[in-house]
Amino acid sequence: MVDFAQADTVQVGTGPLTEADVVAVARYAARVILAPEALTALAAGRAAVERLGSSTSPAYGISTGFGALATRHIPRESRARLQRSLIRSHAAGSGPETETEVVRAMMLLRLSTLATGRTGVRPETAEALQALLNAGITPVVPEYGSLGCSGDLAPLAHVALALTGEGEVRTAVGSGLEAAGMVQPAAQALAAAGIAPVVLAEKEGLALINGTDGMLGMLVLACHDLDRLIQTADLTAAMSVEALLGTDRVFAPELQALRPHPGPTAAAAHMRALLAGSAIVASHAGPADTRVQDAYSLRCAPQVNGAARDTLAHARTVAEYELAAAIDNPVVLRDGRVESNGNFHGAPLAYVLDFLAIVAADVASMSERRTDRFLDVARNHGLPAFLADDPGLDSGHMIAQYTAAAIVSELKRLAVPASVDSIPSSAMQEDHVSMGWSAGRKLRLSVDGLTRVLAIELLTAARGLDLRVPLAPAPATAAALRELRLRVFGPGPDRQLSREIDAAVAVVTDGLALAAADTVLERGALAEGGGPDEAGGGGGDQPHRPRPGGAG
Repeated sequence: MVDFAQADTVQVGTGPLTEADVVAVARYAARVILAPEALTALAAGRAAVERLGSSTSPAYGISTGFGALATRHIPRESRARLQRSLIRSHAAGSGPETETEVVRAMMLLRLSTLATGRTGVRPETAEALQALLNAGITPVVPEYGSLGCSGDLAPLAHVALALTGEGEVRTAVGSGLEAAGMVQPAAQALAAAGIAPVVLAEKEGLALINGTDGMLGMLVLACHDLDRLIQTADLTAAMSVEALLGTDRVFAPELQALRPHPGPTAAAAHMRALLAGSAIVASHAGPADTRVQDAYSLRCAPQVNGAARDTLAHARTVAEYELAAAIDNPVVLRDGRVESNGNFHGAPLAYVLDFLAIVAADVASMSERRTDRFLDVARNHGLPAFLADDPGLDSGHMIAQYTAAAIVSELKRLAVPASVDSIPSSAMQEDHVSMGWSAGRKLRLSVDGLTRVLAIELLTAARGLDLRVPLAPAPATAAALRELRLRVFGPGPDRQLSREIDAAVAVVTDGLALAAADTVLERGALAEGGGPDEAGGGGGDQPHRPRPGGAG
């Protein structure tokens, strides 16, 4: 994925990280630095834990067992074993390996909480976690195991296990994280990187695993990706409106002002700008166009994409609150007290993770309906059946729509909320759980599915625009069309479509089509009097062709 101006270094202090910080470390291997105030806070928090460890009064997680076993007093000489046993027993995940970027996000977010000094770990333990991130060592974390209550216990336990020199890890190859190395024992990888395994002291095992960091990491990454995808949905919708001879009049600001939700207002403004200067739209404007209204999938695109924007804004607010949180149980307060609490419950995150899966499903559903309209001669206003070069001999984009429909059907199943499906655990001590990790796992599938559905619409709408030659598209949509044509041929006889779909997926994932279109808008080409060709316009007499090496 192409993200510009990514930070090379992220400083972890006692305050919150940002979405950009998480993406930079999780996805682009930015180096992590512990701020001096974090080291001071860590030392103060550790002093409070050691005072309690010396007391005769029981302190949860310091001198007692865990969960339903919290009534058992643990003598001082057994407490290191208690922490080690906690990590080994809780590293009980199973299933496929969780993605590197999710694990790195989880590691960074746990480090951020440790750095507040509220967990009572030693500075050297936090520094060891920092060292793992900077060395590109990623613990192998199985997908299944978290109920999203008491945080993401099992996933974080697999991270902590690697920190102690046990379990398995992957190491980055070169400077990037895309090509992960072979799985190897953690002890071997730590030794090669010069990192000493951590021998856990009182409370440290608990502090390393009692957080919402997996859920939060997946939420932050999804918010980052959905921001781009929702704007891309504006672009593909605008291209479809244009190529299907729809009208842009319904996006007028005076109509949007009658229902002043911020998201739909922004989406309509974006679509108006994308369609500005379109010769295709102008060709059927006025009295000659006898159609009263476009179909909902065209006319209501700003309402759906805009509602998605507003939901994303709410999810980002929740993420920002959680990024500012210090999640642990028990937690060290500033006055030195150590108190039990319920802040580890993942409900706030689980709800919005589920909500965003609904958004992904619905935006994709509307996109697929626009794709389908292109293929039906009764609804595509003069385009060939299935956009085929020779309908009957060629099938065009017939089966590409099948693929989009199959994905949308899956997205509808993924939109069923996980957060309402609590399963009690720990001998009924943890009798209500959030299932936030599960909500995050399915949201990642939903984001991928939305990406593919939008890519198929981009591919289909681009072919529709090419088939409207000699009428030229708007400068902004033409720029997006040209960006796609660098990788995918224009209309012609049937070719292997899966390669072209994959190329379009890359264009959407990397934000290239959106960037091309929005660059035209940012330059103010129309305001400066530039015509379509001068401002990134397309059309012309010949279909666009890719550079050498493009798909097709």
